[in-house]
Amino acid sequence: MNIVIIGIGAMGSVYGGLFAAAGHNVIGIDPWQDHINAINQNGLRVSGASGDRTVTTIKAQSPDDPLPDADLYIIATKAAHVRAAGEKIIKEGGEAPVLTIQNGFGSGEILAETVPQNRILLGVAEGFGASIKTPGHAHHSSMTRIRLGLYGGGSSPVLDQIARLWVEAGFPAEQYGDIDQLIWEKFVCNVTLSGACTITGLTVAELRRDPALWQIAVNCGLEAYAVGRARGVHFSYDDPVAYVTAFADKLGDARPSMSLDHLAKRKSEIDVLNGMVPVMAKALNIPTPVNEVVSALVRHLETKF
Repeated sequence: MNIVIIGIGAMGSVYGGLFAAAGHNVIGIDPWQDHINAINQNGLRVSGASGDRTVTTIKAQSPDDPLPDADLYIIATKAAHVRAAGEKIIKEGGEAPVLTIQNGFGSGEILAETVPQNRILLGVAEGFGASIKTPGHAHHSSMTRIRLGLYGGGSSPVLDQIARLWVEAGFPAEQYGDIDQLIWEKFVCNVTLSGACTITGLTVAELRRDPALWQIAVNCGLEAYAVGRARGVHFSYDDPVAYVTAFADKLGDARPSMSLDHLAKRKSEIDVLNGMVPVMAKALNIPTPVNEVVSALVRHLETKF
């Protein structure tokens, strides 16, 4: 299968490396020229939770290059770049399905502004951790599962095919009829950990060991959970504290992507994570003071970049 991955950073490199190792033709697109050059010259190395391999069949190119035709487009960019990726696919790409996998909330809705809804699939990378060690080398620190579903819910032969594609490439992948529920469940976990780890500079394990700071993080998650319940989300659990605590304990000494962005002096996805909670809560008259404070602190830190 011909697979184009738009955004071949840390997570995109893990996807691309395993798909290429499974025999698929993979082209990764990313604005980081040193990373592109390293992949094209020496191959892409993926080490860690999924093994240690270097694939030389994968190719990489700049977003300014023409978009190749594909059997599947995967958008693995930050949330802020989903709209541009969708526009490029519609303008230059073929009619293949488009799978978008991001942290935070709203990527499917953003993509649906340009891409026909019947072509959109949503993914949730649960318990994944990855970072770029050097150009051309991604380290994969953790992996629980990839959850896949159709935008709007339901099932289809296309979803069946793409779920098998992930499984055959070595990912623990499953398909779901109500992917919105799973997006919300990950959203609550991300809101719990992202802002708190970023403003404190702590790893997840370090945050867990500080009772006062952990309570702040949990309160962020509880506010997100309350908003989800008010919006009619059918969560699979009734105890959000136990759920986010178990999720955090699986991650250990990992850092959320927002924290990694700050360590690299990059703007984060605060607006689609902690910052999105007050936005959605406003229409429901639900108070979200903890997320408001945490978001303000993260945005203040970003003024120094």
